[in-house]
Amino acid sequence: MRSLAFLVAFFTSAVLLAAEPPKPDTKSLCPVCGMLVAKYPNWVATVVWKNGHAHHFDGAKDMFKFLYDLARYAPGHKREEISAIYVTEFYSLERIDAKKALFVTGSDVLGPMGHELVPLATPEDAADFMKDHKGKRMLRFDQVTADVPVGLDAGKF
Repeated sequence: MRSLAFLVAFFTSAVLLAAEPPKPDTKSLCPVCGMLVAKYPNWVATVVWKNGHAHHFDGAKDMFKFLYDLARYAPGHKREEISAIYVTEFYSLERIDAKKALFVTGSDVLGPMGHELVPLATPEDAADFMKDHKGKRMLRFDQVTADVPVGLDAGKF
């Protein structure tokens, strides 16, 4: 009976660890801007490929630039090869599924590269954030088009 309990605990731990998003190491560079990602833990975004490799970013803005120009930033990779995408939620600082996040643009909160797509976990959090930080737009993952991150760099929200 003890060995059965051990096996259940072992496999449960393995499944939980497998669900943890990979973390950037101290030398991980953002493939878009070249900044050291680990210096900005409150902003980390990550794309994980089916082969287990991960690309880390210093914010959701650069992550979206990457996703919209894989030929430039990840030659040979295709969107179909992505197994997960994570962003760091603004309030909890937990890594969450980017496809479930809401992103606020045009706020007074700046990321490592200036104006940023600020990830939030719930519509209520996003609405509160917009009110508290003068956000201009709230977008779902699939509403962030290629022009949004480029516009943020130009001060267009």
